[in-house]
Amino acid sequence: QAILVESGGGLVQPGGSLRLSCSASRIFFSIYAMAWYRQAPGKQRELVAAITSGGGTNYADSLKDRFTISRDNAKNTVYLQMNSLKPEETAVYYCNAERRITHSKYWGQGTQVNGSS
Repeated sequence: QAILVESGGGLVQPGGSLRLSCSASRIFFSIYAMAWYRQAPGKQRELVAAITSGGGTNYADSLKDRFTISRDNAKNTVYLQMNSLKPEETAVYYCNAERRITHSKYWGQGTQVNGSS
């Protein structure tokens, strides 16, 4: 069973930046696609950004100019750089690891991001 641990959340002023990290263990990290999702209060969980095992990236349309996902396979870690944050982006941000060929999917516990207004 994989373990994903997110960190880097917190309180941020409008227009500020945060970098989230997700450290993975008990999986062969480099072969997994990794992603960040978020869930705001009262809303469904939504995809923020994803990165394939080969480094290809995909973003929610409204976020691609401000958010950057990256991975460091040597450190078994995926990152999410978030710039120009908005108060309405207050949410719990979750790390996800997926390998479709084996139907493997894992979630972290989430890290809270609070955008003050």
